[in-house]
Amino acid sequence: MNTKERIFHSVLFEAIALAFVIGAATLFTDAGPKSATGLAVGLSLIAMSWNYAYNLGFDHIFGHNRIKRTLKMRLGHGLGFEFGLIFATQPFMMWVLQLDFWTVFMMNIGVVAFFLIYAIIYNWCYDQLRARIVSARAAANNAAVS
Repeated sequence: MNTKERIFHSVLFEAIALAFVIGAATLFTDAGPKSATGLAVGLSLIAMSWNYAYNLGFDHIFGHNRIKRTLKMRLGHGLGFEFGLIFATQPFMMWVLQLDFWTVFMMNIGVVAFFLIYAIIYNWCYDQLRARIVSARAAANNAAVS
């Protein structure tokens, strides 16, 4: 993926995730909708930055052929991403929610469990759709040349 597509991939992922995070923050904390939205947007910005850096490094180490990634590799990818994100988001969540380390850490573990599953499903769907689009474009270009 080039930089433009990586940004699109990340923004789409986060846009869908915002709905989940705002709803969960409103439901499971004392944060009102305004605080929940601020928390979700802040977490989204942190996650997008981490997403770009992490996936760039992951692709460099494990290769760019995303369609051939096994479930085991996808699970490892998701775990690595989410556990790294805990360290990046913990202080921000403590500050916004005004909660202690352990309470936020336990919330973060719940968030990681959800997002690990969401990330695996999202990335698999994205990769499948991307492969079809790339294949269709290649076929169209070949037909135009013939």
